[in-house]
Amino acid sequence: MNKTSIPKRLRRQRLIVYAVVIGLIVMVMFPFFWLLHMSVKPDQDIMSFPPKLLFKPTADHYLALWKTDFRRSFMNSAIVSVSTTLLSMVIGVPAAYALSRANFKSDKQLSLWILSSRMAPPIAFTIPFFLIYRYLDLLDTLPGLIIIYLTFNLSLVIWMMRTFFDGTPRSLEEAAWIDGASVWGSFLKIILPLSAPGLAATAIFCFLFSWNDFFFALILTRTQSMTAPVAVVNFMNYEGWEWGKIAAGGAMVMLPVVIFSLIVRKYLIHGLTAGAIKG
Repeated sequence: MNKTSIPKRLRRQRLIVYAVVIGLIVMVMFPFFWLLHMSVKPDQDIMSFPPKLLFKPTADHYLALWKTDFRRSFMNSAIVSVSTTLLSMVIGVPAAYALSRANFKSDKQLSLWILSSRMAPPIAFTIPFFLIYRYLDLLDTLPGLIIIYLTFNLSLVIWMMRTFFDGTPRSLEEAAWIDGASVWGSFLKIILPLSAPGLAATAIFCFLFSWNDFFFALILTRTQSMTAPVAVVNFMNYEGWEWGKIAAGGAMVMLPVVIFSLIVRKYLIHGLTAGAIKG
C-alpha cells in the first residue's frame, strides 16, 4: 500500500466527520435561529411564502410584548428559578455530604429512594399536588411553585453532589480534624472549594429545570404567578395566533438560558466530566 494514500484517507475521513458534525449543528440550531429570525420580521412577512430572507428588521414585537403581562410572568420565572436553585443547594448539598460520609447498610437504598422522585412522570403527581395546594391555598402563588420545584430539584442535587463528595479524599478532612477543625469547618473550607465545579454544574441544572418547566406552572397557576413559558401560550387564542409575539416571547425565554450556559460552560463541562471520572 502506498504510504501517501494513508494521509489522504485520513483527511477524507476527517472531512466526512466535520461535515456530519456541521450538519448536526445546523439541524439543532436551525429552529432557534429561525425563531429569532421570525421575532424581528414585520407581521406581513412572517407567514409569507416563499419565506422572505431579506427584510427590514423591527423590534415592534419585543416592545409590544413587554407592554403586556408577559413582563410580570418573566419576573415570576426569574424569582421562582433563582429561589428554587438557592434553596435546593442550601438544603441538598449538606444532605449529599451526609449521605456520602454515612456508614450504614441502607445508604445506597436511601439514595435510590431519594432519586425515585425524578423517575416518575410529572403527570403522576398532578392530582395530589393540585388537591393539596387547593386545601392549603397555594394555587397561583410563587411560594407554591418554589415548593414543588424544590421537591424535584432536591433529589437531583443530592444525587449529583454525592458523586463529587464520594470522590473527595477523606484524608483531607481527617488532617483538618487533627489540626482542630470541626466537621462543619472542614466541610465549608475544604470540601466545598474542591467541589466547586460540581456545585456550578448542579446549580445550572436546577436553574434550567425550574426556568423551563411548563407543566406544573400551567396546572398550578392562573394569572398572578404565571411564568414566562405559560405566558407565551396565551398568544395562541381563538382570534388568531400572534406569531410575532410568540416568536419574541420564545426568544426572550431562551436567551437568558443560552447566555447563562455560555458564561458558565467551562464549569459545566468540567463539573460533569469530573463527576463521571470520580464516580
